[in-house]
Amino acid sequence: MKRLIPILAAMMAIPVILSCGGSQKSSSEQVSAPQQQQQPVGPAFSADSAFAFCQRQCDFGPRTMNSQAHEQCGQWIAQKFQSYGMHIIEQRATLKGFDGTSLLSNNIVASYRPDLDDRILLCAHWDSRPWADNDPDEANHSKPVMGANDGASGVAVMLEIARLLGQMTDSTALGFGIDFVCFDAEDWGDDGHSDSWALGAQHWARNPHKEGYKARYGILLDMVGGQGSRFYREGYSLLHAPQVVDRVWRAAEVAGYSGFFPKEDGGTITDDHGPVNNEAKIPCIDIIPYYPYCEQSSFGPTWHTVNDDMQHIDRNTLKAVGQTLVQVLWSE
Repeated sequence: MKRLIPILAAMMAIPVILSCGGSQKSSSEQVSAPQQQQQPVGPAFSADSAFAFCQRQCDFGPRTMNSQAHEQCGQWIAQKFQSYGMHIIEQRATLKGFDGTSLLSNNIVASYRPDLDDRILLCAHWDSRPWADNDPDEANHSKPVMGANDGASGVAVMLEIARLLGQMTDSTALGFGIDFVCFDAEDWGDDGHSDSWALGAQHWARNPHKEGYKARYGILLDMVGGQGSRFYREGYSLLHAPQVVDRVWRAAEVAGYSGFFPKEDGGTITDDHGPVNNEAKIPCIDIIPYYPYCEQSSFGPTWHTVNDDMQHIDRNTLKAVGQTLVQVLWSE
């Protein structure tokens, strides 16, 4: 889910701490955002529904590139979004992995109110890591990761929001469009190759699904269902989209989930929001957990291990992130 891309932190001249990919994190200055409504708004986000969406993705097995489970799950994701009235575009491409492997990639774009020019971007990656190379047991390092949290959780939250949007009538519809982009080929990366992470996001940023595509801002969801998760303010997000960070963290407070979104800085992380910011020029933040006291990884104890499974997904975490996003969207 996270890429430790040390180069980004260095380019940003921000102190590097432990990163998601493997070693990178930092902090940055803040910019105050426009004041939000001070009352909870929008429908109730169902954690049970999001949990079921997460489980369904895992039922296919690890969604590693070029696998049957990957292809089948991709079809299911597209069909599920479509069943809620979203317009679907599948952006298929053959991408090259750091090891020379040809990766059959599919960025799945599901659009709410595609006719509108005023848009907001929500995104997450849906593939899973082919190697559990951070597992404490070296015997597991060649095994694939199920990716319940690292991949499936972000897509699950987006699917639940799409379900809520699909229930709205013409009179209650939001006055702007939303694009749910499920990035592929995010987790086929290697720390020795700084540009080997987030391949699907790189491809989309250079070849958007719609010519001249623009969005007000973007929110990336990465590992948003893990037990014990707390979402600190990520440094790259603060650098490129401080007002969006402030908007989301205020929304969490209004929705009653400030405990999950501490107003503290985490680290600078190499992730899918990098290409969105740098190449697509859309201010995009990353909602990603930070475990400052976890010895195994600042991304938590299950990151890139065989234990990234449904037993370690927490409905309370899904609810906190999902209801915060509802607050953001319905208060626009």
